Amino acid sequence: QVQLVESGGGLVQPGESLKLSCTASGSVISSSDMGWYRQAPGKQRELVAAITRTDSTTYADSVKGRFVISRDNSRNTVYLQMNSLKPEDTAVYYCNARRWGGSWYSYWGQGTQVTVSA
Repeated sequence: QVQLVESGGGLVQPGESLKLSCTASGSVISSSDMGWYRQAPGKQRELVAAITRTDSTTYADSVKGRFVISRDNSRNTVYLQMNSLKPEDTAVYYCNARRWGGSWYSYWGQGTQVTVSA
């Protein structure tokens, strides 16, 4: 059973930074396309950033230039560095792993709350 555990969320003021971590059981990180999603109250879950197994990255337009996704396969961990945070970045952030094993398998973490408020 694959488990993803997010950490690093919290309460920050606008303009500050946070770094989220997603640690996986086993070696799933190295064999998966990884993504960070977020869901604000009353809104649908949206993709924030993604990184493929070959380290190709994608960002939502709303976070381009502010957020950076990275992976450390040796630590089975994916990171999301969030800079210049805005109140509209407030949401629960979820880690996702997606990999092929005869069909596509998708795994989710439990989420970590990020609140940006003055």
